[in-house]
Amino acid sequence: MQDLKHLITFENLLDDAANEMVKEAQSQGEYAIGYTCYHMPEVLLNVDNCFSVRMRAPRTGSIDISTYYMSNYTCEFARSLLERGIEGGYGFLDGIAGVDACSAMNRCYEHLEILDCNKKPHFFVTHTDVPYKVENYNVDQVATQMRLRLLDVMHEKLGTDVSDSAIKKAVEEHNRLCRVITEIGNLRKLDNPPVTGYEFHVICLVSYCCPTKKILPLLEETLEEIKARKTDPKPFYRARVVVVGSEVDDLDFTRLLEESGAMVVADRYCYGSFPGREEIVLNDDEDILKQIARHYMKTSECPRYMAEEKIAQRRETADRLAKEFKADGIIYEQMKYCDFWAFERPLASHILTEEYGWPTLSIDRSYNVHNSGQLRTRFQAFVEALEIKRIRNSARKEAVL
Repeated sequence: MQDLKHLITFENLLDDAANEMVKEAQSQGEYAIGYTCYHMPEVLLNVDNCFSVRMRAPRTGSIDISTYYMSNYTCEFARSLLERGIEGGYGFLDGIAGVDACSAMNRCYEHLEILDCNKKPHFFVTHTDVPYKVENYNVDQVATQMRLRLLDVMHEKLGTDVSDSAIKKAVEEHNRLCRVITEIGNLRKLDNPPVTGYEFHVICLVSYCCPTKKILPLLEETLEEIKARKTDPKPFYRARVVVVGSEVDDLDFTRLLEESGAMVVADRYCYGSFPGREEIVLNDDEDILKQIARHYMKTSECPRYMAEEKIAQRRETADRLAKEFKADGIIYEQMKYCDFWAFERPLASHILTEEYGWPTLSIDRSYNVHNSGQLRTRFQAFVEALEIKRIRNSARKEAVL
């Protein structure tokens, strides 16, 4: 297939957290709020004069300094962010909106603040709690905290308009973005998709890392380009897979997987499109913050939610996506030393195989996989196993006929 017009631009924007669109928006008087977790409603960070920036640490090398502060046995994502912060990589941010989801990230936020990694006088780090289940009183709790610990802080520090009308405007723009990403993603359901899993990963990730109003026109143009794109006569993949699990912002992960013959047809991982790019439906009868809090809590697939119904929801979502996107198998991944996914992954991957009948590859991985030979070997073996299974199933069907 012909290369996408803006793909290189998107890749360049992902090379650095303080990319050109971020700098341009700040030069126009807007403020960048960094965040790391789906529990922090992205849409609330895009109100009025603020815009959200998904915190990443691309091209991470040594994390020795952050390991000194946080130990070897904490999440590499949190350590990589702290390392980048110590290097000065987050000096451009005007605030960080954190959540008390996991101890490793809490320590990262704490050290970014204590070590004075950002010199701006108005810079702030704020935290909100995360419940373990979804109940009405939890929705009230989260909505109240979003008002007191986020919006009020943004208003006080940055002069942000946090009225209901400003929030509704942010929701409308967010929904417009979600419709574009969802329409591109749904094209992966086709037998011969006009977009690869790697391209979609780039497109989806850039939507988290740039000011929405600046990246949206390029994404809308890319959608029209993909819809009109001429595909190759034969699909480029040998097997279709759904990737499920913890945070993945490493493009090399998807590139390595697709070089091994797979295609990522659905991405149910932190900061993929499931969840993250569903429209927020509002009504005029209830407090807007409660509606937004409920949306994020109900759509969240984080193992931080330990209630039985949430555990079942995560498995059923993986099964539903695999069926809906016609996957041959599921890859259940987890970042090393991620406590919540370390509990979730072994049992969930076993149940998806034994009870749901999906071939499942279960892996733990580094934050940046680079060009891991071990991971490539496991991907290639999994793709071959899926191919063999498909060939045998076809042979059985022909024998019956």
